Amino acid sequence: MGTTAELERYEQRFRRAGLPLFIEDFSPTHDIFTRAAPLLVLVFLAEMLGATSLEWDWWQNLLAALGGLVALVAGFGLLNGLRGRPFGSLPTRFGTPELAVFVFLPALLPVVTQGQVKQFFGVAFGNLLLVGVVYVVVGYGFIATVVWGFRQLARELANSVASFVRALPLLLVFSLVLFMTADMWQVFAWMPAAFIVFSVIAFALLSTVFLLIRLPLEVDSIERTAGSGPPLSRSQRFNVSVSLVIRQWMQVLVVSAGVGLFFVAFGMLAISEHIYRQWGVDAGSWSYHVELLNHPLVLSASLIKVAVGIANFTGLYYSIALLTDSTYRTEFLDHVSNELRELFTARAEYLELRRTA
Repeated sequence: MGTTAELERYEQRFRRAGLPLFIEDFSPTHDIFTRAAPLLVLVFLAEMLGATSLEWDWWQNLLAALGGLVALVAGFGLLNGLRGRPFGSLPTRFGTPELAVFVFLPALLPVVTQGQVKQFFGVAFGNLLLVGVVYVVVGYGFIATVVWGFRQLARELANSVASFVRALPLLLVFSLVLFMTADMWQVFAWMPAAFIVFSVIAFALLSTVFLLIRLPLEVDSIERTAGSGPPLSRSQRFNVSVSLVIRQWMQVLVVSAGVGLFFVAFGMLAISEHIYRQWGVDAGSWSYHVELLNHPLVLSASLIKVAVGIANFTGLYYSIALLTDSTYRTEFLDHVSNELRELFTARAEYLELRRTA
């Protein structure tokens, strides 16, 4: 009993650190989809509405929804019978048959009631996409990693602010030059908001690709210096890389948001209406004028766009510098490396405990 409790403590520690694949015998059917069973069941039952139609009367839709619910429950009940389980029981494991029923059975309802073949493919694709999202989010500990990151930020808020302040001067050298140029304002001020959002997404993807290429080398280095336990499997190494990407992006988000807010405040103080006219820049779709100590301040849509653009560039620069510049590595990677070494040591103890149990 004591050994089982110790193993559970180790496994709980791995989950909380966003590394569920460190658990031996980690299985999609037992550990991923079964943990997400309440969500899958809720979505499955809600899809009885696929049997309804906006063109029908309310009582017809009610009967159709009840009929769809009966069909869904009966379908899973028949599967339970084939799997040797009681008709009305919830599955204790989600294998391929259960997932196939979840994906395709609700998609058949609009086909049977309305002959909507296109809707069949839409519902089936949506369910399949949900299954994929659940696999990634639960399987690679996305939620646990994000929760860990917020817990660390809350616990070490003072250190996070201090790290940001130490990094800020070097970041501002890079970004202030861009901010105080008419060309930068003209580019972003006339850019549609949708293009700004697209550029943020594109830069985020570019940075993520760089991290996914670079981080496996860092993981190998940390694993070698830890020197504990057998080598990580490919999936475990990928789990560590994903966890590091999420943690690093939380750091990048804090820095980018701080830089963006700084330039909004600085732009209100430094960029007056006279400079707008001199640079040939319009205030945008909206603007607000206030006074501070008899000094006119302008908050405009163009200022927000430029600040977001500068924050976007700064975030990309910072995410790359975290792994390539010794000044920034100390702020992020060295701390995380120490934690990973402790987790690798815990993994070795966990495996030894399983072997002797």
